[in-house]
Amino acid sequence: MLTRTSTQSLTSQLAERFAERIRTRLLAPGARLPSVRECARQQGVSPHTVVAAYDQLLAQGLVEARRQRGFFVRDAAPALEARPARDGVPANISRVGGVPADASSLIRGMFHRQSDKPQPGMGVFPPDWMDSTFMPTSLRRLTGTRALQEISLQYGEPAGDGALRRSLSQKLVGINIPAAPEQILTTIGATHALDIVSRTLLRAGDPVMVEEPGWAIEFARLEALGMRILPVPRRADGPDLAVMAQYCETHKPKLFVSVSVLHNPTGYSLSPGSAHRVLQLANQHDFHIVEDDTYSHLAPEHATRLCVLDGLQRTIYVSGFAKILAPNWRIGFLAAAPQVFGRLLETKLLATLTTPALFERALAWCIDQGQLRRHAERVRLRLDGARSRTVKLALAHGCRFESEPAGLFGWVDTGVDTDALTQRMLDEGYLLAPGSLFHARRPPSTLMRINFATAQDAAFWKVFARVRG
Repeated sequence: MLTRTSTQSLTSQLAERFAERIRTRLLAPGARLPSVRECARQQGVSPHTVVAAYDQLLAQGLVEARRQRGFFVRDAAPALEARPARDGVPANISRVGGVPADASSLIRGMFHRQSDKPQPGMGVFPPDWMDSTFMPTSLRRLTGTRALQEISLQYGEPAGDGALRRSLSQKLVGINIPAAPEQILTTIGATHALDIVSRTLLRAGDPVMVEEPGWAIEFARLEALGMRILPVPRRADGPDLAVMAQYCETHKPKLFVSVSVLHNPTGYSLSPGSAHRVLQLANQHDFHIVEDDTYSHLAPEHATRLCVLDGLQRTIYVSGFAKILAPNWRIGFLAAAPQVFGRLLETKLLATLTTPALFERALAWCIDQGQLRRHAERVRLRLDGARSRTVKLALAHGCRFESEPAGLFGWVDTGVDTDALTQRMLDEGYLLAPGSLFHARRPPSTLMRINFATAQDAAFWKVFARVRG
């Protein structure tokens, strides 16, 4: 909140608050600032203070004034010429606003620390949920002089540490995915794995089917590579098969990107019937499927996975450990058929040469000793309790769940524009994840994604109800 005890004037504090949000793209180009009267009411200052703050933003070139309409965030990037539809691509196939940097900047804003309060919009567990004694132990085993030198003074294996790939192979067997260590490639997180697949199998201009709603970074990443994004509505049992079939007939997609289990943000999981039909379409129309199983550690037993049914023929499996163990260890991996594995390895070599063996070998020990499995069980149990509490609080404060609560995230209808709500909640020190963030073209939405682990605080919901009005 603005404070009169600060060494900065109220005008400067307010101007800097808006400037920071514009720089981090929490206020995107084209966004309208609150009216002078509304901003004065929200911030508890005089209209004169708001006008002076907006004048500072004008002087910095961050906003522009439009007669009779108000103040709007300027687009620092040059305007792109309107392009005619290519190859009959319909208007709903996104160019992500034509400025891919906007989406990636917005993601940076999502990880900008707002306050010490729990942040319902964040995509990971709170740090105290990840705290353990076995992780430091796993590293201490490798930091003796001889062991550390052996690992550090030479490049690691191009495909990744052999011990970890063997551990991952056994772990995949446990969910019925047949992947030998020679079919597994370690990466710098799951996002890096997805990027390797895209750079290997696609070329600029290729059409790619992506589930919608979906995580904004996937839209932005594919856009940055020059791909044509074909949004596929995600339903409770899987992707909209009619839309997929239509795309296959008219656009000949090269790839389908799917989160089959505990989909982000809806929490949906794929049904066997939908999975079989998706694989039929892939075989009939000759496209690959990359299955992002980031939330596998939270998944119910016997969840339906495309890679299990397909046996890694047209499917490529991707997962990681940021959501369950150590976000900053940056360990992900992919598993693929031998006929494409060599090409995937070449792409990794060109980008990173190898990946750090120290953390990979420490993770192998955590898996082999059963520490990761027991840790995941504790987290799932704790999450069940947090989810139950959060659902009760959300319903009590007038929200409705768009999908059955499951996994880490809830997909919640607030009844108001969540882009505007997000800006107002930032003033209270809370970061939300508005529904528009999960669509390729970012249409206005009354939905938001909440993290069950960080949204179980009653204080947040009281503030939410007051700000929403």
